[in-house]
Amino acid sequence: MSHRKVTAASVLAAATLLVPLAAPATPATAAAPAPGADRAALQRALDATVAAGVPGAVAEVRDGRGVWRGRSGTADLGTGRAAHVGDRFRAGSVTKSFVATVVLQLVAEGKVRLDDDIEGQLPGVVPNGAHITVRQLLHHTSGLANYTDVLLKKPDPVRDAQRATYTPHELIALVADLPNRPAPGTTWEYSNTHYVVLGLLVERVTERPLRHEIDRRILRPLQLKGTSFPTTARLTGARLHGYEWLEGRGPGAVPTDLTEFSPAAYWATGTLVSTTHDLNTFYEALLDGRLLPPRLTAEMRAMSPMNPGRPGRSYGLGLETNGNTCPSGGPVVGHTGEVVGYQTFSFTSADGRRQITLSVKTGLTTTGEAATTAMKVLSTALCRTE
Repeated sequence: MSHRKVTAASVLAAATLLVPLAAPATPATAAAPAPGADRAALQRALDATVAAGVPGAVAEVRDGRGVWRGRSGTADLGTGRAAHVGDRFRAGSVTKSFVATVVLQLVAEGKVRLDDDIEGQLPGVVPNGAHITVRQLLHHTSGLANYTDVLLKKPDPVRDAQRATYTPHELIALVADLPNRPAPGTTWEYSNTHYVVLGLLVERVTERPLRHEIDRRILRPLQLKGTSFPTTARLTGARLHGYEWLEGRGPGAVPTDLTEFSPAAYWATGTLVSTTHDLNTFYEALLDGRLLPPRLTAEMRAMSPMNPGRPGRSYGLGLETNGNTCPSGGPVVGHTGEVVGYQTFSFTSADGRRQITLSVKTGLTTTGEAATTAMKVLSTALCRTE
């Protein structure tokens, strides 16, 4: 992760692409056991992330040495409760991989076609919908503007989003009249609007709520008991509290607890709540081909470069790759997530032998030092040293 200046533009990015990924990983089941990451080094990197200003962090690593679960810092600054490896957190744009998987399952069932225009399924809902395909929505190449850029213009964007009551149709309408948009299929541009549209597509085709389809098709089959698609602002059960330093980080500054947060500003783009164990289980199943037929797993993992400003990073259909995490080991694959109060990183190494999910309890006000140490956790887990 590169050091970045904290700006309003990062506040509502349901998944600021801090650590994108890469090409198809070889299924772990097909490879001989590989040496794993140094456990002491993992804990040191996790502790350094907290020391750099993150209230708490949890991680789960799976590799040739088995499973390592680490924690550091506190889950709740109010009570002082220590972070626990099983705590739930807001996973941000990792949600996109779940939504993309459901859409591709509908493709496998013959209910949706990747290269059909979205107007046929959602007439009158999507600006220029007759020229935008399902594939382009999944891939962030439709030309639709990012509705969160509009929300950022609010006088107090964080608290406005915290109390949001938008419907998915209202989120799309925020960008309906924005001028000077690129033609569909010509430009890669990360836009949360894409996945709002895809969520509506799932609901139109299945005639059931998106949360129901995610639960029926992914959560229950994989027994992801710590994962949910909430419809209220509350984060229940054992959880990490999310914090931001909204008034600055000077002497005496205290963070704001933003754990309770309306899902209305994110919905299909970043509402998912999960655990490190559940996200590793999901991506393992996805990359091993247990959730989609081979041809659609391949479609999902067919990557194209992101914007020129993101060298080494590529995007497929709800998956990202990053060639910068392990420069000599090939690009890692998975997804990042950022919502107010939380950052999530869930990646698998290029050879499929190492996997990590990391959650830290700060999103937009993460310091540069904490960003660097979080990346150290990822590289320690994912990169071969032998």
